[in-house]
Amino acid sequence: MHQRAVRNLAKLDTTQARITRIFDAAAGGKNNFLVDKDMVRHFDQVTPALTTAARAVLEFLSRVVRHLAAAEGVDQFMIVGSGVPSGLSAGHRLHDIARRACAHPAPRVVYVENNPMVVTMAQATIEPFTDLVRVVDGDVHEIDEMLQDQVIQTFLDWDRPLAVLLVSTHSLDDDEYAHYVVKRLRHAAPEGSFLGLVHTTFDGVPPELLPAIRSMLAMTLPRLATRSRDEVKALLAGLDLMEPGLVWVPQWRPAERAHACGDEPSSAGNYGAVAHIP
Repeated sequence: MHQRAVRNLAKLDTTQARITRIFDAAAGGKNNFLVDKDMVRHFDQVTPALTTAARAVLEFLSRVVRHLAAAEGVDQFMIVGSGVPSGLSAGHRLHDIARRACAHPAPRVVYVENNPMVVTMAQATIEPFTDLVRVVDGDVHEIDEMLQDQVIQTFLDWDRPLAVLLVSTHSLDDDEYAHYVVKRLRHAAPEGSFLGLVHTTFDGVPPELLPAIRSMLAMTLPRLATRSRDEVKALLAGLDLMEPGLVWVPQWRPAERAHACGDEPSSAGNYGAVAHIP
């Protein structure tokens, strides 16, 4: 893992936009470059939905963590590919939410991210201030190596239930491997754990906008994985989905207050679900 982190940092390219940093820029975070902000502006010229969609995903993740910590008693979280979202303000980040909502006095959170800038910034700004959070350089495309990481294996207690939130499905453009990742995570997690998933889709995009969006993605993010609801449902086959099932992210146990894309859930462009692992 360390050798791969060094290689990635050495190859850090500030001239090419990356999906994790684009998401961060759209959500108002700081872990991004000018090229990522420019990409957000380009997308918003086609359809002004990217910024609110990014907020909707962050709000979904926040609600999932809060519910699992408060209602299900989960005190261990592994968040894969979140970008360690800096779009959430200090005191309201996912590990902060877990700490406030959990009855356990010391819930633990591991963020797994493969973007060298995000990892470096998070390790410098989060880890020094808490013993309950770790930021690991890991890649969902190396799922077996990722799960064997020393920090992941020792910081979390793999004899007790935990919650795995898989956010980096946007990079799993190979269907067979995507199914393997979900299978690997569900089998690695202890009995009684939970698996949360976010997945980008074009299901809610108006037909007249699809050609322009596909053309832009082909030039900028050619390997971005999008799936239909049926395809995302297939990834979760055999799992017991918590209510309300597989839905647009704003529809998953929405808060009473106003939230991003609440009036038009499909504009969030992402499905979300949380499954109980028996």
